[in-house]
Amino acid sequence: MKYYLGVDGGGTKTYALVVDELGNIAGKGQSGNGNHQTGYEVAKANIREAAEAALVQANLAKADIEFAYFGLAGADREIDYRILRPMIAELGFPRHEINCDTMIAMRAGTDRPYGVVLICGTGTNSAGVNPAGTFLQCGGFSYPYGDFGGGGSLGVEAFRSVIRAWDGREQPTLLTELVLAELGYDSVEAMYDDFLDHEKHPPSRLTKLLFDAAEQGDAVSIEVLRAQGVELGKSATAVIRRLGMEGETFDVVLAGSVVVRGKGEYIRSYVEQAVKAVAPNARIARLTVEPVVGAVWLAVESSGIALPSAIYEKLRGVSEFAQV
Repeated sequence: MKYYLGVDGGGTKTYALVVDELGNIAGKGQSGNGNHQTGYEVAKANIREAAEAALVQANLAKADIEFAYFGLAGADREIDYRILRPMIAELGFPRHEINCDTMIAMRAGTDRPYGVVLICGTGTNSAGVNPAGTFLQCGGFSYPYGDFGGGGSLGVEAFRSVIRAWDGREQPTLLTELVLAELGYDSVEAMYDDFLDHEKHPPSRLTKLLFDAAEQGDAVSIEVLRAQGVELGKSATAVIRRLGMEGETFDVVLAGSVVVRGKGEYIRSYVEQAVKAVAPNARIARLTVEPVVGAVWLAVESSGIALPSAIYEKLRGVSEFAQV
């Protein structure tokens, strides 16, 4: 029996999953932050802890793993890989590969080994791989480096929209009542003064209020979400064009809490409009499984075989790691 290991090393949690050649889950492991950019030693320890916990549960040794695939937050540039290659090699898996966590999210959202992924969670990122195997990342390095949006920024947009409506620079918005209730203030003035006086920053949880207000027809919220959709559409078309995928049939996978859990089509419709204009055969798909599943599928494919239908079918329903 052959076994494969997939690891999703994120900025908050690290998940590891061991699967056999029939698609049966043999072991799982979980730990904390796996992003070396926010702490090398912590990330190294957490990645090891999650991987070894999965092996223990599966009653396997590292030599029993046919291939191990690591999708890691912070695996963005060659300077990162010069750090990560020896880190992962020290874990002792005979055959392994490292890639950015965007790629395991993409692979988890499509039945093809190529496509495009748009991540809109706390921040935004985009990437793709074409049928020839060429990989490209676009963005992921924050606003000064060209990015826009994500929960961190959209929460600020919700907050500032309330301020602008209060001081007359913006039309009235349903966000006012929602934001005051969420943050526990009786008036915008009280909120305004408290945030200024104590140097507070609008929390990302305000992002969900944009969707709540948009569902009630709030024009201000709809415009903010439209801007996010347009921006993600620009990222998608940039990746598609640079990879020469205009004529291909592939999926554009939407991943991250904002686009996966957000209500309605306020963002997705603008992404689809932009994508269809440059790649008519592309399809928009929301990620519905844990990204670590994509890491397992990539482990199988990286071992030199096509992904067996048994492994694909048995794992594509894994939508929450706790239920694995």
